[in-house]
Amino acid sequence: MRYTGPRNRLARREGVDLGLKTPGSKSHARLLKKLNVRPGQQGLKGKRKITEHATQLQEKQKLRYMFGLSEKQLKKYFTFSIKKKGNTAEHLSKFLEKRLDNVVYRLGFAPTRSSARQFVTHGHVKVNDKLVTIPSYQLRANDLVTLRDEKTTKIPYVEKSLANKDLLLPKWLDRKAITGKFLTEPTGDLIGQQINLRLVIEFYSR
Repeated sequence: MRYTGPRNRLARREGVDLGLKTPGSKSHARLLKKLNVRPGQQGLKGKRKITEHATQLQEKQKLRYMFGLSEKQLKKYFTFSIKKKGNTAEHLSKFLEKRLDNVVYRLGFAPTRSSARQFVTHGHVKVNDKLVTIPSYQLRANDLVTLRDEKTTKIPYVEKSLANKDLLLPKWLDRKAITGKFLTEPTGDLIGQQINLRLVIEFYSR
């Protein structure tokens, strides 16, 4: 099942901002203040030795929570990746980056992946001028991702996201106004900055 509990608690447990809260919000600010403080009672026990398996599990969970996936979904992406020739971690990152909800988030149409997923599900996004309501839809080179209509741009968080002038797009995406273009195959650079994908692959390869 997909996690639906307190999101700040998740990020604090993993010790990293997983992008689950809207940047600039009060909740996000509280998270940044307590990011290095693990949830629950503190100081009752000394630090336990972390096993190799526990480290692999932690990285896998961080990846799953970051993209809002169920265990079954992430395992499916791993199965697809390991069947392809080449670097399994690179293939896994591509499958995740090519998800429509992730691209909507990367394009700055939504402040978080969870809001982007809801945005897609509610029918606010078109791919090549056709309405797509499946967040896991895999985009291909030269696909155009657009907002449904002018009314969609008036949704408060969309309006705020579109006004963000500091947005940095990955090199495999381009955006002009409310139209984004999926230029080419993505890289795993952005995911690799937060997640050790090699450990995720090792976890599933046991």
